[in-house]
Amino acid sequence: MYESSNDLTAGDKALLEKARAVTDKAYAPYSHFHVGAVAKLVNGETVSGTNQENASFPAGICAERVLLSSASMLFKDVAIDTIAISYHNHNEYGESSHPISPCGICRQSLAEYEERTKKPIRLILSGLEGKVFVIEKAGDLLPLSFGSIDMK
Repeated sequence: MYESSNDLTAGDKALLEKARAVTDKAYAPYSHFHVGAVAKLVNGETVSGTNQENASFPAGICAERVLLSSASMLFKDVAIDTIAISYHNHNEYGESSHPISPCGICRQSLAEYEERTKKPIRLILSGLEGKVFVIEKAGDLLPLSFGSIDMK
């Protein structure tokens, strides 16, 4: 845990700043909770994603899964080194000053992406300001996960 993004390495801070900025591209007319995620791939490329809501609530998709889908499509079989995730809570009394963590479906998707590419994904979690969490392996957020080995 870090007190602010100023305590991060220059590369991690830059990635988090990109995630904070991309929250503006979210489509969240119902929750007003804009999430942005930016990944640095092992080949040096970056890919971003934002949450995309839908009036039919189950049809929406989280920023993390938009990002994973885009990365997989644009750079097939290229592992992700680090993902920075941030949010902007546009609700009347909402705050954007503490780290949030991916939801359960996103945790499962992140764990499978790690398994598929055989590379841990570092996560940098923060709001628009305040504390920052760095998780060394996304799979650590989902202990006892269900994976491809369970399907064999």
